[in-house]
Amino acid sequence: MKIGGAAGAFPSHRYHQSAITDALRAHWGTKLERPELLTRLHSRTGVDYRNLAFPIADYTRFERWGQANDAWLEVAAQLGEAALDAALERAGLKQLDLDALFVVSITGVASPSLDARLINRMALRSDIKRTPIFGLGCVGGAVGLTRAADYVRAYPAQAAALVAVEVCSLTLQHDDMSTPNLISSGLFADGAAAVILVGAERLSTGPTILGTRSVFYPDSEAIMGWDISEKGFRIVLSPQLPEFIQNRLGADLDRFLADFALSRNDIGNWVIHTGGPKILEAVERALGLSDRDLRVSWDSLRRHGNISSASVLLVLEETMMSCRPAPGALGILAAMGPGFSSEFILLRW
Repeated sequence: MKIGGAAGAFPSHRYHQSAITDALRAHWGTKLERPELLTRLHSRTGVDYRNLAFPIADYTRFERWGQANDAWLEVAAQLGEAALDAALERAGLKQLDLDALFVVSITGVASPSLDARLINRMALRSDIKRTPIFGLGCVGGAVGLTRAADYVRAYPAQAAALVAVEVCSLTLQHDDMSTPNLISSGLFADGAAAVILVGAERLSTGPTILGTRSVFYPDSEAIMGWDISEKGFRIVLSPQLPEFIQNRLGADLDRFLADFALSRNDIGNWVIHTGGPKILEAVERALGLSDRDLRVSWDSLRRHGNISSASVLLVLEETMMSCRPAPGALGILAAMGPGFSSEFILLRW
């Protein structure tokens, strides 16, 4: 099975990090006991620009979770359609060529789910197999890619699409002055990414997926995720996360590579989720890599921020479009997220 094409999509409202910081300082006003802490935290996220679903001034109108969730569904459908259309074009496929649709999001909920909205908007086939995925956060893009790869492995003459779309700005908790919420307000952004996968019986010039590995870490639920209440999604972000990644990621990847008689030295390309500076630095330490090895991830973080499940797919898109490795090179796509868990995908370019 191969990756036929990948594409991202972003809302039109783009802001420099300092503009968002200033707007939040003004919005929170005296609620912020230490305004300088917000500025310092935002300045250390490694983010220069972020795209938001709405103009900054409009966010004060979302007073209830239901309002924000309705807005999520509208924006997510628009972004998902744009990303999927672009990915199909790059893969040389039409909308009616799709046999399966996997949709990942953690910033809103709906029933019928977002995939149903996309099928109607894009006039996809009525017999398309649909799989909505919720709850995986930053690891969701990699997990969705694995599930779509499983599908085309089982049906080698077919094509599947993965759409990851997140509107993180709508999850901001307006009365939460905790450090995790202040960090997330400076790190997460809005956007979507889509990837087309085709089975072995179909032609494609994209990278081949050689294997996948899921790793779940027992009793680690408190490291990352949401506390969900009538107010919506409240971020859970443990300061132990970088250390956890540094201690576990290397050995888990080594065991995965050993199944293919490979080691880290055989890997020439790294597509890593843009979790933030501390996460990328922890990955580098865990895997013995440098900033140069993760250049595309660092650059994506700087230009777009962290778009949760879509982020690793945006790094994949940039790699495919602008810095594709030499034919035959081996690569690793990896992400981590709530559970806590890791997902590895071995690629041959």
